[in-house]
Amino acid sequence: MQKLKLGTKNLANENIQKLANIFPNVVKEGKVDFELLKQMLSDYLIDGCKERYGLNWVGKRESILRANTPINKTLRPVKEKSIDFENTKNLYIEGDNFEVLKIIQESYLNSIKMIYIDPPYNTGKDFIYKDNFKKSKVEYEKEIEAIDEEGVKLYKNTDSNGHFHSDWLSMMSERLLIARDLLKEDGVIFISIDDNEVHNLRHLCDEVFGEGNFVANVVWARKRGRDNSAKWFSKSHEYVLVYAKNKDKFVVNFLDLDEETKKAYKNPDNDSRGSYRLLAVWARGTQGGVEYDFTTKDGQYFSKRLWLFSKENLERMDKENKLVIKGDNIYRKLFLFENKGKIPETIWSDVSNAANASDEIKNIFEKIIFDTPKPIPFIKRILQISTSKNDIILDFFSGSATTAHAVMELNAEDGGERQFIMVQIPEIVDEKSEAYKAGYRTICDIGRERIIRAAEKVKSKKLKMKSDKEFDFGFRYFKVDSSNFKEPKDITEIDQTNLFEDIDNIKPDRNDLDLLFEVILNLGLELTLKIETKKILGKKVYFVEHNSLIACFDDEIDENLAKELAEHKPLKIVLKDSSFKTDSDKINFEETIKELSPETVIWVV
Repeated sequence: MQKLKLGTKNLANENIQKLANIFPNVVKEGKVDFELLKQMLSDYLIDGCKERYGLNWVGKRESILRANTPINKTLRPVKEKSIDFENTKNLYIEGDNFEVLKIIQESYLNSIKMIYIDPPYNTGKDFIYKDNFKKSKVEYEKEIEAIDEEGVKLYKNTDSNGHFHSDWLSMMSERLLIARDLLKEDGVIFISIDDNEVHNLRHLCDEVFGEGNFVANVVWARKRGRDNSAKWFSKSHEYVLVYAKNKDKFVVNFLDLDEETKKAYKNPDNDSRGSYRLLAVWARGTQGGVEYDFTTKDGQYFSKRLWLFSKENLERMDKENKLVIKGDNIYRKLFLFENKGKIPETIWSDVSNAANASDEIKNIFEKIIFDTPKPIPFIKRILQISTSKNDIILDFFSGSATTAHAVMELNAEDGGERQFIMVQIPEIVDEKSEAYKAGYRTICDIGRERIIRAAEKVKSKKLKMKSDKEFDFGFRYFKVDSSNFKEPKDITEIDQTNLFEDIDNIKPDRNDLDLLFEVILNLGLELTLKIETKKILGKKVYFVEHNSLIACFDDEIDENLAKELAEHKPLKIVLKDSSFKTDSDKINFEETIKELSPETVIWVV
């Protein structure tokens, strides 16, 4: 029986909760930080917006501003670097991950089930992850004014300065702010980190995702054995911070029972239901329980005691022959088929370590061409805990693309159709490295090749498993670039020499496929939709996901093409504004579509 709450609803509290769901970082201890909210809703820097209780660093407001500021970039498809471009649902994207996240944020809003990232650990090696590539400390200090908000010089030579911690936090903050919006309501993010920044990352994630959405801090035993040359302690672990977008909606999948656990299940009485374990049904120590006396169906009496189950449940188990009596105690049978698995623990000492990951790279490339990969079983455990068979997985610090490899392996094992999105900055490899000697010039080259080689290995495994199911081992390759469309000139820039330059607003080095995918992104559609190309009245016409979108970028379009396209009843039609022969052709095209396919929306670029 619950007490009825009298009076009207507290709308202020409800609104604060709604606000916390959208901007968890502006609600602290039930109170709204209105100055920070102003900054979150602004596309310019708010003067007088002072940071309050929480994690503060030089550049924090600028990172929020950058996360909110639009960029004029797009993704261009690279078909020659793609595998099975026409059919695949996977993506490999080359470019700065901050830009990529901004570009795809409409297309993948609330769509990603799990994000895994292995970002730079900020180990103090005088490098910072900035907009385009890692920059040295000297290059970085030339680029920015190294002063704080009070105009005091920031000396960036120790781990207590802005260069070492503040810029790392800004880099992570602006990316995580966007990444959160990509997660589904029941989505989750796993972030690998070590001792250098785990404390700051925990505070940062509390702000971005809300401290109530913290799920776990997993300790991973990344190294076996002791390093006796260590100055203080031999470091053998890293961390994985786990945050849900909405903890109340996130459901953890149980892990499969290992063979050792299964051996503990016996069947001494040849129960037809199979092997089982005996578990006590009475309360011990601080377990609590329900007090009553109990008589079995065979008449055996047990005086009053604390039981772990209600009397009704205990009687039901007795009726189902699931109780075993040994002296003065009662046990229940937990059958192997009833065990839903193991709940994940926060210490992972039973999955592969860093040495295994190096062996995996060597097994694929014959040499260790990537220094810091994560092992496949480590990523597979994360996938098993957090995803179902049809989810989208994002890794925007993809490195050697272990996450893609793990997704393909798990799909082959459980028949899943998980999709991956890998994002990697084209960082130049060292000329003295094994990777360079093997012909790889960027980390993207390594990641792409790993997916291709891993796919072949997974295919051969699948054949041994005698699986007839078709699996997706391909990927569409994209590269970040400037928009395909010219920016309109300011009126002051126009003169007689360039008056007609912008009649065609498309850059000369761009093709139809470039335009199509920029349109897809701007309409908030996914990059993996099926695309068919048809010739209609001599024009090249693209059909995206059957009739979800029809696009044509040819010239001299008239109402005859409109009649042909209208038969397909498309949801959207996209054309070049300069495609029409005359203004009357443009009007007639629109009128024809309105008459024959009134639900169709026409867009021009």
